[in-house]
Amino acid sequence: MALIVEACGATHIGDREEQQDRVAIYPHPRARGALLAALADGMGGHTGGALAAEQVLHAARLGFDHARPGAGNVTDMLRDAINDAHDAIQLTRYTSEQDPHSTACLLVLQAGRADWAHCGDSRLYHFRDGRPMTRTADHSYVGDLVRHGFLTEAQAEAHPNRNILTSCLGDQAPPCIEFGATAPLVAGDCFVLCSDGIWAWFSDEELGRTVRDFPPRRAAEAMIDAARGRAKGRGDNCALAILRLVEEVRDPTAARRPVRSA
Repeated sequence: MALIVEACGATHIGDREEQQDRVAIYPHPRARGALLAALADGMGGHTGGALAAEQVLHAARLGFDHARPGAGNVTDMLRDAINDAHDAIQLTRYTSEQDPHSTACLLVLQAGRADWAHCGDSRLYHFRDGRPMTRTADHSYVGDLVRHGFLTEAQAEAHPNRNILTSCLGDQAPPCIEFGATAPLVAGDCFVLCSDGIWAWFSDEELGRTVRDFPPRRAAEAMIDAARGRAKGRGDNCALAILRLVEEVRDPTAARRPVRSA
């Protein structure tokens, strides 16, 4: 049975004065069935963070459009896109009084597989029928403490310094880029990309239940509504993309229907 992708991207300004998160989902112009999802959480000054996040989406789409996706080259394409965005953000920093930075979270879906890359604390989750399968590791001070066994996940959720990043785009040091992949893909697989304005308010299990029980658009609405309510007037920008694989249902009578002239 063939698989199709149901997808939705959504943002909310939260309780900030400016929306500096960006998210987009792009089909490949030539490779049928290939999709790119890109999410960036911009930081720095008036319009600076928004511009940095836009640079991430621009570099990702440019690289995706010019490189035909495939198992052999998708990692290089993702790496080049993040590094190109990093260089562009640094150039903006030198030519203006702004100090822009951004996270990056990129996912490429193609026939039978998914590949992703990230830098910063914007996350990618992979669920299968609602069960957590994979979650990217935050490039943050608290994330490092968890990885080295100094904090538990529960302690990290309440840590006052959890928003301090150890790597991002636009910094003086080259971005730390981590990659992941899964294959084959099956019906029930769901990928969620989101900024900390979303994931800070949910457990992995709750996110999994939401994308299992609702189609992507309704799931996105539910997550944003819940995040807004739990933030109680102090919420960050929100951005997320949801891509869910389902079995394609074809009408068996379609091929037998007569063609009628207009």
